[in-house]
Amino acid sequence: NTAIPNGVVMISPSATSPALTTIEDNGYFFRTAPSDARQGQVLADIVKARGINSVAVTYTNNDYGKGLADSFNGAFQANGGTVEMTAAHEDGKGDYSAEVAALAASGAEHLVVFGYLDQGGKGIIQTSLDTGAFENFILADGMIGQSLIDNIGAGLVGSFGTVPGSESDGAKQFLDVAKAGGVDGDGPFRAESYDAAALIALAMQASGSTDRSAIQSKIMEVANAPGTQILPGELAKGLKILADGGDVDYVGASNVELTSVGEASGSYKELEVTSGAFKTIAVH
Repeated sequence: NTAIPNGVVMISPSATSPALTTIEDNGYFFRTAPSDARQGQVLADIVKARGINSVAVTYTNNDYGKGLADSFNGAFQANGGTVEMTAAHEDGKGDYSAEVAALAASGAEHLVVFGYLDQGGKGIIQTSLDTGAFENFILADGMIGQSLIDNIGAGLVGSFGTVPGSESDGAKQFLDVAKAGGVDGDGPFRAESYDAAALIALAMQASGSTDRSAIQSKIMEVANAPGTQILPGELAKGLKILADGGDVDYVGASNVELTSVGEASGSYKELEVTSGAFKTIAVH
């Protein structure tokens, strides 16, 4: 309501709602995080591949939670799975016993939690463990983070989920670049954040201007082929190529490739809680 009418370029590293794919943005909104329409499909495939055929689903009551729940449910059911119950939860509550009791009454043994690791999602899991309602949890990006494990403890062992990311050369190089800068680059949306900032800088150089519309006109050009591929730590190289009149294809930390509507195609890491941390099992 504010940025788009004023022609302000936005590149989000973490906004994943499927609704943003078709928003009337006049070409000014981009994202280096992929849509949850894809995450829902990927997670549904992982759950089915693990031999799980029945789940209950709870989601934070906003566009992110509902969009992800809709995407997952549709894909899981198309895979032959059964969603025994789907229920929203509100963030900021002190007691989630009623929500957990209703979900447990569905008869499902596995609970899919689409929420936030420091809000209602955490409360749902803690209440589930405290009451014995659920012991098996399936998570998505908003629930992935070390603080969840630190707060919940051993009850999370074996839980698994998805988060945007890859094990590409660029992803590995980003970890080294981040470490050299005194930053821990291994976390949700950190690579995407680096890439969003890099795209803005490269688009400024490509346009030779800090004018909003000029920057907007170059985002897609610097993000996609053709051009010299630019990895993390190579921004100076990319800026020089552009200053000399050349082209760049920014690959970055998250394998940047923007679709026609300016959002990442995206790859996802499958993570599982083991030995007190989220460990990458596979990349999809």
